[in-house]
Amino acid sequence: MQSIQSNALEPTPAELKGLSTGEKLKRLLPVYGLVILTVLLILVFSVLLSDTFPTLLNLRSIIANKTIIAILSLAAMIPMACGRIDLTIGYGIVLWHILAISLQTMLGLPWPLAVAVVLVLGALTGLLNGLLVEVAKIDSFIATLGTGTVIYAIALWHTGGRQVVGVLPDGFLALNGTMLFGLPITGFYVLALAIVLWIVLEYLPIGRYVYAIGANPKAAALNGIPVRRFVIGAFIASGVLSAVAGVLLASRLRIGQASVGLEYLLPALVGAFLGSTTIKPGRVNVWGTMIGVIILAVGIAGIQQFGGSFFVEPLFNGVTLLVAIGIAGYAQRRRGAAGAIKPKGASGEAAGKPS
Repeated sequence: MQSIQSNALEPTPAELKGLSTGEKLKRLLPVYGLVILTVLLILVFSVLLSDTFPTLLNLRSIIANKTIIAILSLAAMIPMACGRIDLTIGYGIVLWHILAISLQTMLGLPWPLAVAVVLVLGALTGLLNGLLVEVAKIDSFIATLGTGTVIYAIALWHTGGRQVVGVLPDGFLALNGTMLFGLPITGFYVLALAIVLWIVLEYLPIGRYVYAIGANPKAAALNGIPVRRFVIGAFIASGVLSAVAGVLLASRLRIGQASVGLEYLLPALVGAFLGSTTIKPGRVNVWGTMIGVIILAVGIAGIQQFGGSFFVEPLFNGVTLLVAIGIAGYAQRRRGAAGAIKPKGASGEAAGKPS
């Protein structure tokens, strides 16, 4: 069952042709509004906090702290492209980071094997979610909420409410602790994942099929696209990325505890949703998601350096989400207004095609 709809609202070259510079700016502002806001925030904080914000130390801190959220946002983005939502990304990371440690400390598995087991379990969880949504026809929000709650219960049972600790090999700790070109290596993981997903979604047939399903699953099925297969595959990919985030979290924390992980769910979903309001408004996309994560990271870091209290992060997440919704609504109204004044006989083909 479809939970959300994916329809791109960015103006096409044909729609921009013939418009004045002012009109073009009005049409493009909603598309790149969040990007512009991100740049402005960076400039403002760099001027007002010149001693702390525009520093390599601050950049390292932001990358190290937001890597997990960025990966989970990408994980959430994939089912969203199909018009579904996956809540297990926030619950799964609780169990995955615990297992990544306990498989090594309790069962004595080599760290590469332990990581492989966690990734396979993440894929199987995604497969289960896909079957519940596409075969059992349960709404993805309800299905993944139920699956995630069960996973969280398993994490509590496995730990017994205690921390999982032990001596971990250097190779496992290096997954998160290595520096590359003076920056945390986890930032390069995110960049590599983003590039791969961008190529798949924007330049390969599978990406066009996924977006077609997100726009109109019935029309996609009538055009011969195997909707069930692609939706299940999207949930599997989401599960694997969630497991990757869990492994990196385990390498970073070096202990496993069931009280850690759930706090990543809301920021990850906000980042993915923000991604549908910029670059290609109305459609989740990779670089939009990255901008969503960056603006959250930059805004929160800057406000905290001003001396913001503990409630700053959830407050900023909520306000940014509302601003993004406003930008997306403005884009849709502009698109509707442009369609309403289109001269008689003009082709509506560009607006009607799924992108």
